[in-house]
Amino acid sequence: MHQPRARATIRDVAEHAGVSVATVSKVINQRYGVAADTTARVQAVISELGYEASLVAQSLRNHRTNVIGILVADLEPFSTELLKGAADAIRGSGFELVVYSAGGGTSDMVGWERRYLSRLSGTLVDGAVLVTPTVVEVQQGAPVVAVDPHTGPSDFPTVDADSLRGARVATEYLLGLGHRRIALLAGREDLQSAKLREQGYREALDVAGVPFVDSLVRIGGYDAELATSAARELLDSPERPSAVFAANDITAIATIAVAQELGLRVPEDLSVVGFDNIPESALCNPPLTTVNQPIRTMGHRAVEMLIRLIREQPVELTHLTLDTELVVRGSTAPPASAP
Repeated sequence: MHQPRARATIRDVAEHAGVSVATVSKVINQRYGVAADTTARVQAVISELGYEASLVAQSLRNHRTNVIGILVADLEPFSTELLKGAADAIRGSGFELVVYSAGGGTSDMVGWERRYLSRLSGTLVDGAVLVTPTVVEVQQGAPVVAVDPHTGPSDFPTVDADSLRGARVATEYLLGLGHRRIALLAGREDLQSAKLREQGYREALDVAGVPFVDSLVRIGGYDAELATSAARELLDSPERPSAVFAANDITAIATIAVAQELGLRVPEDLSVVGFDNIPESALCNPPLTTVNQPIRTMGHRAVEMLIRLIREQPVELTHLTLDTELVVRGSTAPPASAP
């Protein structure tokens, strides 16, 4: 049976190059005192053997790994888009990027960030970006930036989008089309974004003089499975809404699927608006009207902020909120009963 090749060590490099371990260490760490031909020979052996310094050993020696961790609950469309922005920001920075996934939803995994950070901080990563964290605060040994932060008081530096204005504009748009029974498929109750999106929805109704109806609100939890059940409750009702504002695109797309299963036409019988503008929103049938939040930019700015914190450089703004805007597509129309 084939046996995996043992990992090359610094001693292997020294032996093959005919030099001391100290000389190899100097070459790896780009220190003075090694002749050019010796440096070239050691580098050739390193390449031949595929030698890589252990991150743990490097951190113990230099107190720095030059690795940033991105911690996500799951690799779903929002976090995937955010990772693209993080990858953009890392180029040319001298840092590397490692992604850690909790491997699923967070409903039964509250505090997973604490466990991951306790394993990683100070040995494998120099800092971390937490994406939609489940806790307000963690005891960390390295800088941390939160994207779409948890609700409640926190000293975390944060990056998010203007959820309040985005939800208000989305609801105002539906009101402007003539809708009055507008349901809300709310987000994850522990996240600030979900609270702000509900607040924006309520504020738009209030300004328009449309009463808030508690029975038109369901929790979608930013989760397709949960949203499918909630949407079915809303739409399989004698007094169903003529429009649904879903707190993210995944739950909006799930709502469209439920509507079609029930024989409702979108947008003729039901208008649907989402929030995020993930790539899937433009590809669903019909294409989804949604609130664009610059997810990729959020990832980019979070990594930029984290690198400055790691380098102990000044950060001009530690709580950054980016603009949102409505993107109108084919999932919205005036209600069937409108004149």
